[in-house]
Amino acid sequence: MACKNTLFGAAALCLSLSLPALAQDTTEAPADVTRDTVVATVNGFDITVGHMIAMRLSLSEQNQQLPDDVIFEGLLERLIQQRAVSASVDEVDEGTKLAIENEESALIASKKVTDLAEAIVVSEDELQAAYDAEYADYTPIKEFNASHILVATEEEAQALAEELEGGADFAELAKEKSTGPSGPNGGELGWFSPGMMVKPFEDAVMAMETGAISEPVQTQFGWHVIKLNETRLPEAPALEEVKDELEAKLWDEKLRAEVAALVDGAEIERPDVSGIDPAILKDTSLIGY
Repeated sequence: MACKNTLFGAAALCLSLSLPALAQDTTEAPADVTRDTVVATVNGFDITVGHMIAMRLSLSEQNQQLPDDVIFEGLLERLIQQRAVSASVDEVDEGTKLAIENEESALIASKKVTDLAEAIVVSEDELQAAYDAEYADYTPIKEFNASHILVATEEEAQALAEELEGGADFAELAKEKSTGPSGPNGGELGWFSPGMMVKPFEDAVMAMETGAISEPVQTQFGWHVIKLNETRLPEAPALEEVKDELEAKLWDEKLRAEVAALVDGAEIERPDVSGIDPAILKDTSLIGY
């Protein structure tokens, strides 16, 4: 029978979570359980609480939410299966040896990076300096607040423009006539900056005076009659508003610098690989697969 995927992911081993055998001869766990406490022995190899804790860390976030007893029994069975099956292999093939080396360095590097990340501190002075550098030459970009009425034809749009010129209420006409999603809200589009609207619409708005109503404007969506409600030049955001963003940026820069320093400090030799065809990585026969 083929193995099915288990709650613990893409392991190559079958894992049953019913585990009736584990319900036999159980005793209450002693209070002095440590990472070296043996939970099973397979062919003379002791599986410990430490092995289980390490494997639990590799579970997906979803599986981490399973009940503790389900996780405990599932991981124990998986560790027993892995040890029993791996012990039956007389000689490890080259491909697996290489994969083990890759996985070992990846795990060790990941732990080191985690330690580096947890040690990073971004000070208030650094935040202030980053804020000052970011917004020292801040130039506000004019923003616009407009409403529009969208219809299918130029004739409809022209008729609406004439009604508005005669004193009709823009919001009421938008609610009644506009085919756009802003219609029920009186045609209000809220605040937007250059580049956020299609060019014919944007060009028309930029040429308008506050309070003015445009002639019909055509875009790919149809014909618009536009009212420019307000314009503004926004001030630079306060430090508190962008503090989290700046802190994350500084934290990332510091972490990258820490990793770069470790790489720079390593003895690295790079032979010329220009003559190697990148497609060689598809040839798994080179590692015995």
